Amino acid sequence: MTDQPKFAQIKQHIIDKIRAGAWQENQRVPSENELSDQFQVSRMTARRALSELTESGVLTRSQGLGTFVASFKSQSSLLEIRNIADEVKERGGNYTCIVLSLESISAIAPIAIALGVEMDSLVYRSIIVHNENDAPLQVEERFVNPALAPEYLQQDFSQTTPHEYLTQVAPLTEARHTVEAIMPNEEICQWLDMFNEEPCLQVIRRTWSSHGIVSFARLISSGSKYRLGGHLTFKK
Repeated sequence: MTDQPKFAQIKQHIIDKIRAGAWQENQRVPSENELSDQFQVSRMTARRALSELTESGVLTRSQGLGTFVASFKSQSSLLEIRNIADEVKERGGNYTCIVLSLESISAIAPIAIALGVEMDSLVYRSIIVHNENDAPLQVEERFVNPALAPEYLQQDFSQTTPHEYLTQVAPLTEARHTVEAIMPNEEICQWLDMFNEEPCLQVIRRTWSSHGIVSFARLISSGSKYRLGGHLTFKK
């Protein structure tokens, strides 16, 4: 860590505090002056660290109030975690997929926090388009903790889904997600074969096994082709 530039050391310090739970969502973090005193650096260096973490969504700044830990928009799941291939087959459809990417990447701050790993450490990333009857149904971008699924990159995801594989090697014990409507970018429109700009349904999901956080996934579907549902039973 001592070989890192000072602004990077400050960023890692903040990320470590958030990841350890010492700084909670919406909690105020030290100011530029406080960080410059603590790390014996200029205010400009401290400002760069806070600005870069703000730009990446880890922090949020409020004029006149300070800088705070951003909300990660996670909440307890009320929906059953299902394998999309099973959903398609249960509807009588034909499931196929296209693997667009399967690689190792360096974890930027939001991914590192989501997976509970060091910033810039290697994590696995996959991008897969799930099809129903040869028509794109959902784009899945998933980041995986290599420590819990070391052979992830060696899998043939045309034969099994990431969900199926991860359930086998790191059985699911907890999941949290947020669901929201988004406007897709050009790349998402291309992957989902969308010619008209329309809202998409985006699910951001983190999953845990008994040994830690397994994956962080972004699932995007055309709003006109996909919906989520659930059934809740309340005790009297």
